[in-house]
Amino acid sequence: MRKPKDYDAELKALNEKAKQLRQRKTIQHGELVAATGADALDPDLLAGGMLELVALDDARRKEELRERGAAFFRPKKRNASRATGRNAKSAAKSVGGAASSASEAGAA
Repeated sequence: MRKPKDYDAELKALNEKAKQLRQRKTIQHGELVAATGADALDPDLLAGGMLELVALDDARRKEELRERGAAFFRPKKRNASRATGRNAKSAAKSVGGAASSASEAGAA
């Protein structure tokens, strides 16, 4: 015969886990404010800016802001390697064809 489940204990454990997740989320929001330098702002200004973002209904502007925020979280080393790759490609192009480099310089 199976042992009956203790639903109250499971519910209590789930509620405790949800409480811990909410606390972690609050801490992470505070860390985000500090990491972006927004902790130097007046709390009223910070709250007003966030309220304006919540009320924002321009999808294009929201996407621009989302991309800017995602870029903030990308590791700097990764961005540097991308730039190095771009520089190597442009150097190869200029070495490969002096005529194209001269025409590009004249077009600019």
